Amino acid sequence: SAEVLEAIENVILDVLKSLAQNKAPVLTLARRSDWRNIEFKDSVGLQMIPHYTTKQIRTLMLKILSMIYKMVQSNTYATKRDIYYSDTLLFGSQSVVDNIINDISCMLRIPRRSLHVLSTTKGFIAGNLSYTEEDGTKVNCTCSATAVTVPSNVQGIKNLISHAKFMLIVEKDATFQRLLDDDFCNKLSPCIMITGRGIPDLNTRLLVRKLWDSFQIPIFTLMDADPHGVEIMCIYKYGSVSMSFEAHHLTVPSIKWLGLLPSDLQRLNIRKDALIPLTKRDQNKLTSIQKRPYIACQPTWKKELEIMAASKLKAEIQVLTSLSSDYLSRVYLPNKLQFGGWV
Repeated sequence: SAEVLEAIENVILDVLKSLAQNKAPVLTLARRSDWRNIEFKDSVGLQMIPHYTTKQIRTLMLKILSMIYKMVQSNTYATKRDIYYSDTLLFGSQSVVDNIINDISCMLRIPRRSLHVLSTTKGFIAGNLSYTEEDGTKVNCTCSATAVTVPSNVQGIKNLISHAKFMLIVEKDATFQRLLDDDFCNKLSPCIMITGRGIPDLNTRLLVRKLWDSFQIPIFTLMDADPHGVEIMCIYKYGSVSMSFEAHHLTVPSIKWLGLLPSDLQRLNIRKDALIPLTKRDQNKLTSIQKRPYIACQPTWKKELEIMAASKLKAEIQVLTSLSSDYLSRVYLPNKLQFGGWV
């Protein structure tokens, strides 16, 4: 916390110096969403390079910096939502607060959790895993009909124990719940299942990385065969442009794409009327993904994306129920895991 306080004090000192010279205070920020600021490394994913900064005056940033300073000093915590509701008129919207907090984290080069700002968790975890939370609470995720919420302080969990043979990241909550109901975690071999329920929040990504660091077991993803599903998988594997400054804590480049693969739709003879045409937005997203630096080093992914682009069709994981109601857990996943059907 001394390091955080000092970093904030240095920013404020620069502001005071500017004011003393009758100059408008300027905060130097990196453009987090600019691809020119990003480099790709196989071993890390997308990470920020130290150039292309832009200067912006952000008075709201000073307000949030002062709130963070007080929280670090008093060892208290707040969620991004708490910060927004402390002055809704001033901030205008939740997304303004979210962006400023990420900008501050990037500017100070300090992870968000060290700023005493908690993000609300939406992810779930289940399977062969137990751990102790920071306050001493023991958590057992052993697979049952109910999953455990991803902890809000992933950094603080300890005593992680698991005999899992692999980990499965599931894109959507409905599929995750279905696999829970089918007792998938225990049937095949012990495993850990996790879902970010769509685009993963920070805590879910931190937990995937922590589990990888702790157990070094294979990690597979189960996504819809559409550009949105591919995008979500890439966030887990290579990171996102806006959070590239934290890539070292968040990415797991060894993640494998288990399904649903565009080639699976042909291989399994899924009926055409069960598939969905790509929208214009889907096609734009697919084109953008195909141009990304990490696709060049993934020839099998490139091929899958080309199949999707050529067919102009997408499918949700639920399409497998057109073959049989329990096809996913009884046939599809066991075959894929046994015979290496991932890319």
